[in-house]
Amino acid sequence: MRLKLGIREHFDAAHYLPGHESCGRMHGHTYRVEVVIEGELEGNILMDFAELRRVVREVLAEYDHAVLNELMEYPSAENLCTQIFRKLRSRLEHPLRVRLWEGEGKWVQVEG
Repeated sequence: MRLKLGIREHFDAAHYLPGHESCGRMHGHTYRVEVVIEGELEGNILMDFAELRRVVREVLAEYDHAVLNELMEYPSAENLCTQIFRKLRSRLEHPLRVRLWEGEGKWVQVEG
């Protein structure tokens, strides 16, 4: 039986998108990040929630209260989600889905 297990976290950061008409000026967002792992149940749990939360918080700490342009060339939601996904994928054994909300009502998702 395949199970999915997930958590949500958030961080605040500033960025600007060079050359973008409305997002070309420095501004900030509260980003919400949902991380879902998937796998077969072996024993009684897929992964301890606390352990998943610890790994996710360690990865997101780099972005919290940062200027994202100092961390990546073009910090669009798509590029940010992809970068977070890659960092988590290198630390987690299970198939993974990362969904990133930029404010309310706008999100991007990477999975694999």
